[in-house]
This record gives sequence, C-alpha cells and structure tokens, in this order.
Amino acid sequence: MCARHVLGSTTSMLPLLFLTVYASSAEEMPGPFGIRSACLPIILIMAWSGLIKDIQGVASTVDVERYLELGKKSLAAGQLADALSHYHMAVEGDPSNYLTYFRRATVYLAMGKSKSALPDLDRVVELKPDFNAARLQRANVKLKQGRLIEAKMDYEEVLQREPVSAEAQQNLNAIPMIEENVQQAKAFYNEGAFDQAAEMLSRPIELCPWDPELHELRAECYLQLKEYPKAISDIRPTTKLRPDNTEAYYKLSTWLYAIGDSDESLKEIRECLKLDSDHKRCHDHYKKVKKLVQTIQSVEKAINEQDWPDCILKVQQMLKLENHIDRFVDRATSHFCHCHSQAKNIREALEHCNEVLSKHPDDIDALCNRGEVFILNEQFDEAVNDFKKAESIDGNLKKVQEGSQRAQKLLKQSKKRDYYKILGVKRTAQKQEIVKAYRKLAAQWHPDQYNGNDKNHAEKMFIDIAAAKEVLTDPEKREKFDNGEDPLDPEQQAGGGGPFWHQGFNPFGQGGFQFKFHFN
Repeated sequence: MCARHVLGSTTSMLPLLFLTVYASSAEEMPGPFGIRSACLPIILIMAWSGLIKDIQGVASTVDVERYLELGKKSLAAGQLADALSHYHMAVEGDPSNYLTYFRRATVYLAMGKSKSALPDLDRVVELKPDFNAARLQRANVKLKQGRLIEAKMDYEEVLQREPVSAEAQQNLNAIPMIEENVQQAKAFYNEGAFDQAAEMLSRPIELCPWDPELHELRAECYLQLKEYPKAISDIRPTTKLRPDNTEAYYKLSTWLYAIGDSDESLKEIRECLKLDSDHKRCHDHYKKVKKLVQTIQSVEKAINEQDWPDCILKVQQMLKLENHIDRFVDRATSHFCHCHSQAKNIREALEHCNEVLSKHPDDIDALCNRGEVFILNEQFDEAVNDFKKAESIDGNLKKVQEGSQRAQKLLKQSKKRDYYKILGVKRTAQKQEIVKAYRKLAAQWHPDQYNGNDKNHAEKMFIDIAAAKEVLTDPEKREKFDNGEDPLDPEQQAGGGGPFWHQGFNPFGQGGFQFKFHFN
C-alpha cells in the first residue's frame, strides 16, 4: 500500500510534506494528500534524499569549476604536481566532463607519463568523439609508442574533420617511411650488417621514442659492434617502457660490467632482483659484481690509509675475481703501478707502470708514479721527462708541478754531490743499511787508517762519507735531500756561507786530525 501511495504522489508535493506532517495513531487514518500516515516516514526519506542529491549536484558543479581553475593556474605556473592533484579532484567531481580528463591528460604528458595520459584521452574521445585536440594528442602518443596502425586511424579521423591540420598530415605521411625503415633495418640485422641496421633505425626511433622494440633492436646492433655505451643508451629506457622488464635490467647490468662500471652494474642488477628475487641469472651476476665491488673498495681503502702491502694484496684479489674484462684489468694494473711505487718496489712498479703507459701513453697518474720510481732508481733524466710530459697534459695539477720541480732539482743535484752514491746505497736504503755502509767506508778512508800517499784525497773522501751519513741518518735532512735540496750546501741554505761544515758539521773538530775516531 505504501509503495502505491508513494509512487502515485508527485514530486512537487514532496517539499510540502515537511510542513504538513502530523502524528496519527491509527494506521488507516489518511494523512496529507490522501497518503496513509504509516507511509509518511518512507516518503520523507525519499524526499530528503532527492533534495540532498540536488544540493550535491549544485555543489559538485561549483567544486569542479574551482578545481579546473586551480589546475589551470598551477599548470601555467609550472606546478605540475599541484595541477594534477586539482584535476584528480575535478574528475572525481564530474566523471562525465570530457574537459577534466583532457586537462589531466595534458598534465600527464607534460610530466612524461604517456601511459597514464592515454586512458584519459581515450575517455575524452569516448565522451566527445568530435574533439579533435584530444584525438590528435592520442594519435601523437600512439605514434611515439610505435602503435602505427592505431595512430594512422586517429590522424585520418582528425583530417576528416579538420583537413588543414598540418601536424596530423605531416605525421600521417611519416608512418609509411617508418614502416619501411624498420623492415629494412631488420633485413640488415639478419644479414649481419649491424652498422647499417643501426643507422636505418635512427629516424624511426626519433619519431617513435617510446617503442621498446626499436630500442632493443638497435641495442643488439651496437652490442654486435662492441659499442657498449651506445647499446647501454638504447637498452636503458626499455626498463621503463616495458613493465617488470627483468631482461632489460640484466642486459643493462652486464653491459655496464663489460665497460668496467661495477658500481652502476651492481645498482641495475639490484633493480632486476627487486622485480624478481628468484631470477637466477640476475642473482648469479649480483653475487659476482657485489664481490668485485667490495674488493675494489678495499683497494681504495688501503690507498687512502697508505697501507701499500695491503693495497698490493687486495689488487691481487681483484685480478683473481676478474681478469678478462679489459677495463678491470687496466684498473688493477694502474693500482699496482701506484702501490708498488709507493712501497718502493722499483722493479714491480716499473713493470706495471710501463704496462699502463703502453696502452694509455697520456695517463697522468702512471706518468707521475713512474717518475717517482725513476727518482728512486736514480734515473733523474727519465723522471724529468715523465713529469714534463705530465705537465704538457695538465700542468695545473699540484702533484705534477711538485714532482717536476723535485725531479729537476735532483737531476741538478746528481751532477754535484750525491750522498747515496757516496755511500753506495740505494735511495730506498733503510737507516741500518746506511750506517753499515758508512762504517765500512769510514774505516777505509779515515786519514789515520789510510795507507796511501794522497792524504788530502783521503781527507776529502772521509769528509764526504761523514756528511753523507749525517744527512741520510737524519730524517729531516734526508727528506730535504730527497726533495732536491742539500741541507749542507750553504748556497741552498738561508744565511749560509763557506764550506758545508760551517753549518755545524766538521768531522775533524777544531784541530784537523786531532780526534779519536769512533764507528758510531
């Protein structure tokens, strides 16, 4: 009965119910407009719901317009994230308004999110098929994605409604060329003409940058040509163009490894495992790269701490892990050159530094390291030549400037008095070895022990031997001498003058030979 009364009443009566409701205990007692009292609660609920919907509709329209205006202002200000938020609210407020979808799609495209923009453009065309701007945008997106047949249909539809659309006509004309070039590129690839195939794909990729298949094909061409950086540039975008693209991440990581970029290789293989933790090839490669990265870090740590024996040990471990990839082998050899030179292992340092420079003649680090080794080996002319070459490459580096100056001082010094040569010891000699050499020569040339006829020569030899011992057993004086400065040469010392023993050194004291000799 209530349903019949409610459905029979007119909508125009519903507002009046709020003014005419009154209580009635009798179920059959007629109410306003002949409606039974028992039916009044249902009628009131329906009336209130209708009124709320009307109010919400008005409010929704107002809100949508406000969100559209806010989105427009944010977009004009370049605040894309804010604009997108406003357009999200506008779409929720009025799902049947094609403009809300179109404006949101515009923001998505501005943010480089073509996959998100495409459903909005589809919805716009569905709601308003004659809206050419949206159809043209959709065609452009599909063209960039390589969906040529669908793009062609949209361009033709645009041109039917707007024959003067230059953009639609130009892109439509390009589609046959793209198709032909791609087919030709595939033919070249199958024939093994990889350079021609890569060249043929240039224009299609320029017009269809979001087509993963084209990038993958050209990446394989570059891989066959051993042009790893170019192959990497093509495979990298496919990690985003295809969902859950573990294969692309695996290729990207292995190709980065092939050019010696272990850190980036490790980063990309981790992305593969994020998508599939059970991916066997990614997992195996991850373990290999991680171990190598850790070893390289331990080499760098030893260098920073100047622990040269440990550095050499860690480089050996590095080569055990990887001795096939040229970049890693070269890197290890360069570390050997540096660490052996700092450890004063002359033979090993020269061997590795020469190996580096045979492949990379302009390697400044290797030139400086070999220059230092030449100094240790008293090959001062060779040291000067290495540092001069380093200067010609980059003369602003501090280590190059300092090394060059020191090598030239030592070359000049070697033509005068060389304390190492006087004692017959290497520049790498320890103090104990220096003292031993001094004692032996002092006993031979001490004037009181000398049996020859030339006492003056014996005196001069003994003075030089004693001076050499004085300089080379004093860390501060030895450091000065090793840097090309003679601490006993008055010409090189401020306020100096006269023979070198005026600086405070005289093995004979004040009375010529009047002293007792001690082998100290």
